[in-house]
Amino acid sequence: MNLEEQIIPAIQKGFREVFGHEVSLEELSLQPTRKEFEGTYTFVMFPYLKVTKMAPEASGNKLGDFLVANSDLVTAYNVVKGFLNISVAQASWIQIFSELYSNPNFGQLPANGKKVMVEYSSPNTNKPLHLGHLRNNFLGYSISEILKANGYQVTKANLVNDRGIHICKSMVAYQHFGNNETPQSSGLKGDHLAGKYYVIFDKEYKKQISELAAQGQSEDEAKKNAPLMLEAQEMLRKWEANDAETVDLWKLMNGWVYEGFEATYQKMGVNFDKYYYESDTYLLGKDIVEEGLAKGVFFKKDNGSTWVDLSEEGLDEKLVLRGDGTSVYITQDMGTCDLKFNDFGFDKSIYVVGNEQDYHFDVLFKIMKKLGRPYGEGLYHLSYGMVDLPTGKMKSREGTVVDADDLMHEMVTTAETHTKELGKIEGFSQQEAAELYETLGLGALKYFLLKVDPKKRMLFNPQESIEFQGNTGPFIQYSHARIASILRKAEQIGVNFKTDGFEGIDKLEDAERDLIIVLYDFEKKIKQAGEDYSPALLAQYLFDLAKEYNRFYAEQSIFNESDQKIQAFRVALSALTAKTIKGGMKLLGINVPDRM
Repeated sequence: MNLEEQIIPAIQKGFREVFGHEVSLEELSLQPTRKEFEGTYTFVMFPYLKVTKMAPEASGNKLGDFLVANSDLVTAYNVVKGFLNISVAQASWIQIFSELYSNPNFGQLPANGKKVMVEYSSPNTNKPLHLGHLRNNFLGYSISEILKANGYQVTKANLVNDRGIHICKSMVAYQHFGNNETPQSSGLKGDHLAGKYYVIFDKEYKKQISELAAQGQSEDEAKKNAPLMLEAQEMLRKWEANDAETVDLWKLMNGWVYEGFEATYQKMGVNFDKYYYESDTYLLGKDIVEEGLAKGVFFKKDNGSTWVDLSEEGLDEKLVLRGDGTSVYITQDMGTCDLKFNDFGFDKSIYVVGNEQDYHFDVLFKIMKKLGRPYGEGLYHLSYGMVDLPTGKMKSREGTVVDADDLMHEMVTTAETHTKELGKIEGFSQQEAAELYETLGLGALKYFLLKVDPKKRMLFNPQESIEFQGNTGPFIQYSHARIASILRKAEQIGVNFKTDGFEGIDKLEDAERDLIIVLYDFEKKIKQAGEDYSPALLAQYLFDLAKEYNRFYAEQSIFNESDQKIQAFRVALSALTAKTIKGGMKLLGINVPDRM
C-alpha cells in the first residue's frame, strides 16, 4: 500500500468537487507532518489560495472535511495556519505493517535494468592507505550497495595509480637505503614498507636542497638540481622505456603494496569487481584528441599543443595534449572513460574523489558531452570533503598521515576498553568478545565517517564515535542486540510472532503507530540516498529508527502484555525493526551484533 498514491488523488478530487478546479497529480505533494503537530502528512494550502478564494485556514478546513468524508484512509485533520495536517486511519497502518512484515524483499527495490559503475579508492602504490582513504572507501562501498538496493546492476571499480614520479621516489630511496629489506625481513606490511621509503626520499631530498642552497643556488634551482630528484626523473624515463631492471624493481615493490592493500581492504570490509591500473591506461586518449580535432571540438595552438574551449560552458580553455605529443591527466582520463564504457556499457559512472578535484572532473565531463559520448550525461563526481583530526592536517610525504591500519586497530582497541568498562560481554568466549570489539570498533568508525553529508569537510573524533549514546554506530548496534535478545526470549517462551496476519489488532498505541511510520519510510530513504548519492541520509534514518524503537520499548510492555495477539504483534514489530536496522546498516557496510 502506498499511502501518498492514494491520498493525493483524493486531494485532487477535493479540488475538483469543493473548489471547482482541476489540479494535475504532478502539482500535488505531501510532506511528513512535523513532530510537534498531530498528523502523518501535511498538505500546504498557500500555493492554491487563488483557486480556493478563501483564507488559508478556511481552505484547509474545507479540504480536510472532504477528505474525512470521502477517503477511508483519512480519519481526522487539523489546520495550522495554511498547513493541513492529515491523520491516517489506524487500520491502514496495521495493513501496511502486515505488508512490510510479510515482504521477503523489504529494503530491495525492483531491478531497473540500468548499469552503474562506482569508481573508488584509487590509491597510489607509494604509501599505505590513510584516514582520507577510509572516508573514500566507505563512501564508495556504501553508495554501491545503496544503488544495488535501488535496483541497479553495479560494478565497483578501482583505478590504481601505480606509475609516475611519486612511485619512482620510493623506488630510488629503496635503492639507496633499502639494503634489500623485504616485508618479511622487516615485519612491515608491504604498503607500509613502500611508504617508509617515500618518507625517506622526502627527508633526504630536503637535505640535498639545503646543501645546494648553502652553495649559492636558489631554492627553485636546488629543487631541480638535487641528485635524488634527478634520479627519480631518470628512473621514470627508464620505466617508460621498459628498462628491465627498473621494471623488475617496480613490480617487486608494487607486489608488496598490493598484498598490503588487500589486507587493509579485507579489514575495511570493502571489495572491487574490476581493477584498472594507470600503467595500462596512461597512454590512452590520444586517439580521442584526434577525433576531437576532426570534429572541431578541440583546436591546436601555434606551439602544436591541443586545447578545448569551454568558455560557453562557463569555464576556460583547457590543455588536452602537449605540443610534444605527451599526455596530460585529462588525456588519459578521456581514454579511461571510453575504456570503462566499452568494458561495461554503463548508464551511470560515479567517481568517488575528494573535492580538490572538482574542477578537473567538471572539465572532463564537459569534454565528454561535447564529444557526444552516449554516457556523457551519466558521469557524476561524488565530491567529498577532507577529514581532519583534532591534531590538524595530514601530509603523507612528511609521515604525519593517520594510517588506516593503525586507526582501525585503535578503534577496535578503544571498543574493547569501552565495552569492558560497561560490562557488556558477560558470558562471551574470548573469540566472541574479539569479534564483538571488531564489529563495534569498525562500525563506530564507518558510521561516524558516513553520517556526515559527503560534501562537508569533517572532524573525526575517535572517542566520540565509540559512545553507546547519541548519533553513533554503537548506539544503533546496541539497539539491534537488544531486539535480538527480545526475539530469543520470545522463541523460548513460545510467542507465535511469525504469522502474516495481524487482523485481530484493532487499536495501535502512539509509539506503535509512530514506529510503523518510520519503518514505512525505509525504502523511501534508500531511494533518496541513491538519488542524492548520500549514505548520510540512510545513517540519519537508522539513528531515528533506533531512537523510535527505544521509545516504543520504554512505553510499551512486551512480555508483561496479557493479550497474546498484542504480545505477538509487538514481538513482530520488534523483529521487523531488527531486520530493517540490520539491512540498513549492511548498506553502510556495517555489521550488527546479536548479543552485547
